Amino acid sequence: MKDKDPREIIIRPIISEHSYDMMEKNVYTFEVAKTSNKIEIAQAIEAIFDVKVKKVNTLNVKPKPKRVRYQEGYTRTWKKAMVTLQEGDAIDFFGA
Repeated sequence: MKDKDPREIIIRPIISEHSYDMMEKNVYTFEVAKTSNKIEIAQAIEAIFDVKVKKVNTLNVKPKPKRVRYQEGYTRTWKKAMVTLQEGDAIDFFGA
């Protein structure tokens, strides 16, 4: 079985007020592939950002009902990963 490319596992970082506050506690939030597991996510983060991962928490985001005029539907389902890094490591999303 072929290993997945790290950029196929990590789709994008999630930047919100809550995730921005969690960055001070060394916890970073990402959207990840739905088929990926915690070990693959940790290895992908370490490969892309050259940091050491301490812990990975994942959750599946459920769809919400939405409506545009008369058309009803749902938002998409996706997987979120909250990655805790070792002390002293950090990821700079904003290129300061």
